Amino acid sequence: MLRKAYVPGAAVLLAALLAACSSGSGGGGAAEDSKAGDSTASAAAEPGKYRTLADACGAVSRASLDSLLPGIRQIADQEQRDNAYQGDAALTYNNDRRSGCRWKAESTTATDHLFVDFERVVSYDGSVSDDDRAHEVYDTKQQAANLPASPSAPASGSASGSGSPSATPSGGASPHAGGPPSASTSPSSSASGSPSGSGSPSGSGSPSGSGSPSSDASDADLQPRTLDGLGDEAFLDDQLSTSQQRTVTVVFRTSNVIVTIEYDEQPAAAGTAPSSEDMQDKAQKLAHRLAGSLG
Repeated sequence: MLRKAYVPGAAVLLAALLAACSSGSGGGGAAEDSKAGDSTASAAAEPGKYRTLADACGAVSRASLDSLLPGIRQIADQEQRDNAYQGDAALTYNNDRRSGCRWKAESTTATDHLFVDFERVVSYDGSVSDDDRAHEVYDTKQQAANLPASPSAPASGSASGSGSPSATPSGGASPHAGGPPSASTSPSSSASGSPSGSGSPSGSGSPSGSGSPSSDASDADLQPRTLDGLGDEAFLDDQLSTSQQRTVTVVFRTSNVIVTIEYDEQPAAAGTAPSSEDMQDKAQKLAHRLAGSLG
């Protein structure tokens, strides 16, 4: 009788041990699956579209140089003229990451300079794509330009004169007194502001004021601004120095490549300023040609 009672008890104990082992092994399998899932959850960010860069000196056609640098055709010596067309390559340590070129030409009316820079951005953070990193670099350049507030930006409280624009770009200032003298004071003011600090949209800009885009400061179409239809994002800056040298800068990004164009002109005659409209038009046309050449 004692033996019959013992056998069922042993069977129950054995069954309990087997169940415990099965439960333990199942938990371990679940834990291993969870770790495997974690290791594959984060994929590396995508690389940029461009892996190499074009030569900046060879990217600008002679027709474009003739338009931007009228004096280049006035060079009598053929060899000197050919050298002027070739440009001077900027120093770089990796042609696949940076390529720049400068041109200069003097005419009877002005001296013109052109600089074109290609920068291919690569992200060394596996979680950040090349395009995202290039956007950060581009955004830094745009913020540094300190573009004025968009004339179309809605403003609150303008009727009483006590309100401020509801949106201003990073780095911009309120159009009322109290901001730093160099901050933009109205949609029509330049990135660096006029020395008089006038907050009126039609404020008179001194001819020697840095950053005045044109003689008619109320012409919003010629103000430093962002551009549509050029690459993934783009902006234009227009500055006039005290010596009447005008510099028009166009910067645009296409995927992980950032292109910078700097075009400046110094008139030969004192007291005259180059045309904003003409210089901006030429710089933008070149920018669109370069954007198309990137493919």
